[in-house]
Amino acid sequence: MPMEDAMDKLDDMASVSEFDPIQGSIPATKVEITVSCRNLLDKDTFSKSDPLCVLYVQGIETIQWREFGRTEVINNSLNPDFVRKFILDYFFEERQNLRFDLYDVDSKSPDLSKHDFLGQIFCTLGEIVGSSGSRLEKSLTGIPGKKCGTIILSVEELGNCRDVATMQFCANKLDKKDFFGKSDPFMVFYRSNEDGTFTICHKTEVVKNTLNPVWLQFCIPVRALCNGDYDRTIKVEVYDWDRDGSHDFIGEFTTSYRELARGQSQFNVYEAATPMGHFKSKTGSLNHFKVINPKKKIKKKKYVNSGTVTLLSFTVESEHTFLDYIKGGTQINFTVAIDFTASNGNPSQSTSLHYMNPYQMNAYAMALKAVGEIIQDYDSDKMFPALGFGAKLPPDGRVSHEFALNGNPDNPYCNGIEGILEAYHRSLKTVQLYGPTNFAPVINHVARYATAVQDGSQYFVLLIITDGVISDMAQTKEAIVNAAKLPMSIIIVGVGQAEFDAMVELDGDDIRVSSRGKLAERDIVQFVPFRDYIDRTGNHVLSMARLAKDVLAEIPDQFISYMKTRSIKPNPAPPPYTPTGLGVHTQI
Repeated sequence: MPMEDAMDKLDDMASVSEFDPIQGSIPATKVEITVSCRNLLDKDTFSKSDPLCVLYVQGIETIQWREFGRTEVINNSLNPDFVRKFILDYFFEERQNLRFDLYDVDSKSPDLSKHDFLGQIFCTLGEIVGSSGSRLEKSLTGIPGKKCGTIILSVEELGNCRDVATMQFCANKLDKKDFFGKSDPFMVFYRSNEDGTFTICHKTEVVKNTLNPVWLQFCIPVRALCNGDYDRTIKVEVYDWDRDGSHDFIGEFTTSYRELARGQSQFNVYEAATPMGHFKSKTGSLNHFKVINPKKKIKKKKYVNSGTVTLLSFTVESEHTFLDYIKGGTQINFTVAIDFTASNGNPSQSTSLHYMNPYQMNAYAMALKAVGEIIQDYDSDKMFPALGFGAKLPPDGRVSHEFALNGNPDNPYCNGIEGILEAYHRSLKTVQLYGPTNFAPVINHVARYATAVQDGSQYFVLLIITDGVISDMAQTKEAIVNAAKLPMSIIIVGVGQAEFDAMVELDGDDIRVSSRGKLAERDIVQFVPFRDYIDRTGNHVLSMARLAKDVLAEIPDQFISYMKTRSIKPNPAPPPYTPTGLGVHTQI
């Protein structure tokens, strides 16, 4: 079933090595692959390429390549060090064929054919593991007559540690790097390897125009930071961000997980003497790190440092996964809100986005079915509220931005996804499409229910399907900022050919949504335009599978972020059911 791809992320989060009936063997361990590239092709005219790496794995029996995952996009860089890792089961006894494709990303579209191909390599997982230091460097190929640069793949076995460290840093008096301003500092964390190299494991956000930044608190798995070796060197580099990707190096310092974990009662001041991390230490009154630029230190006799970094807080707790909460009984409540504004076109005409073609679903129905069929598996009663907005309702023709699709405001619940589709079809025959396009009422509708249940027993997902430009942006931002405090996520799917620039602003991946000077506590919005998922061959099942996978990928992380900020732990999973009166039978 194609929709099962959308559950890959949930499976990854479980991180349990169990017998795989398809593979037919037990994985030896889980491994983490880190990807870097050097000297990539430059495909952009006025800047450098914005590279993305895509990993494919080859099926043993089908010999088909299946996409396994993608790194983040790194803007303006021909020498990217990707932070996002690939975590795979490693089977010693099997040939695990891998393919790494590089692309220069030109838009937000997930369709790789819309981006520039930069090259690829083929290898096996065993080839990476068996390389010196488990580090494989190969030349990228795939573009005739072009040198495509190199890819560097390093692999490390993952420990079983499920601890997660939460920390926050600030800095003071960093070097001024910008001619017309101060600096735009960010930090990059690396863990050391046995061969003396370093592997990137975290990047902070950029704090604009300051020499005294306070970075946001962040969480990182302990195994990503040091993989269970508490004395392993951790190197931290501080940079001044530049739009063209040529970030200016400010300085660096080294520490270890053990030193960080000592907390604010014990700590050290570190002064890095060389780029390779040899350091001397002395006792200090804060978790206080001198940021050293080795080149400046050699050239200038009176050089002291390039600023200081202070560890403001450090806590560690055992990580709970999305599946831990689901096994403990947390229910996912799904609500859909459909746009009934006049810009969709007359539903009786074939040009309308709401047109009911007898032979295929319209974009609204496809988006609803794609997302809903997966989420419904996490709701025990399969009863879902379905709302509409932007229509005139009978009998008096009043305009509503929060009406029940089934016509019953006291009980807007529909039975399963099919029930929602039936109510949607009936509404198109009874209401008059009107406007404007207001989101805040339906967001606040779901938020009222989420406000009443904040103990971790329920989590609410709102799917908004719309065709147009939002009319109540200020009110919607305020609603999102308020909803970010609640057990709630919002998915917005744009249908049709409208420009959805304003919607991208609501998706807080790059810049967190704010209202009246208040930042949203969490990123809870995922926006995608449905047209980016249309399969060129007309395969609607594939289009729906791609859409579901992309819009649902962030839900587990958003879910976990709520539970962690509220210190809610999962209930223990109930014991397996044993019928009364039946004992344990021994097979002879």
